[in-house]
Amino acid sequence: MTTVTYTVPAISCGHCTHTIETEVSEIQGVQAVKADAATKKVEITFEAPASEQAIKTLLTEINYPAEGLITL
Repeated sequence: MTTVTYTVPAISCGHCTHTIETEVSEIQGVQAVKADAATKKVEITFEAPASEQAIKTLLTEINYPAEGLITL
């Protein structure tokens, strides 16, 4: 299981977070998605067959491109 956190500057409201959480959770292998409008961050926990590339591609397709990966 892998957890990644992305900075997504396009998040501005609850509708944005709902859209991201709904769309990303439909990727096979994604276990959890938490988007936060206040911090403009999205935390995603996933396993194969999901991949970082598939997640980033989807975020771009739904107009919420990830600009950075936050490492802890």
